[in-house]
Amino acid sequence: MIKNVVFDFGQVMIRFEPSYMVGKYVSDKEDAALLEEVVFDRLYWDKLDAGTITDEEVVSACLARLPERLHACVPQIYYNWIYNIPEIEGMGALVDDIKEAYGVRVFLLSNISTYFAEHAGEIPVLSKFEKCIFSSVCGCVKPDRKIFEHLCAACGVAAEETAFVDDNEKNIRGANDFGITGILFDGDVNALRASLDEILG
Repeated sequence: MIKNVVFDFGQVMIRFEPSYMVGKYVSDKEDAALLEEVVFDRLYWDKLDAGTITDEEVVSACLARLPERLHACVPQIYYNWIYNIPEIEGMGALVDDIKEAYGVRVFLLSNISTYFAEHAGEIPVLSKFEKCIFSSVCGCVKPDRKIFEHLCAACGVAAEETAFVDDNEKNIRGANDFGITGILFDGDVNALRASLDEILG
């Protein structure tokens, strides 16, 4: 019996779209494309998720790769991205509905930076979750088995009683291998609702 549902954050609860984030501050298409490529380079963001690089190091590395005329844009984009993440329509209501209808506990598990974790209280949708687990804080990232071990220990849940919603197939396989019921989210909120109703009902 599933008693707990864990949700990913980016591309599940909110839209993480670098082009949108950059476009908030830069209108020139070529400049925007360059800033997006550099500021959101996975070279930095994978390390941010793991908590092995600082915000200052990322900004400094970006400045070294960009022309001086774009330097002022880097901290503006980087330190404001957390405020430019629109919620995916219907997901907040879905979380509320399954809590009310089935009495399940709901949690969040995300590969995400320390900077985000430090400002999580400013993100309204996160208040819906009993507890949020952030990779940079716990020191392990999805789909590593260790992060699912940490999730269960920190939240006091059993793997076999837990479902996990994520948009990444590797993360779903990692959850399944650990004994958690993985549900792949493809952006269709109604289909996700039906899947959750099926396993919770």
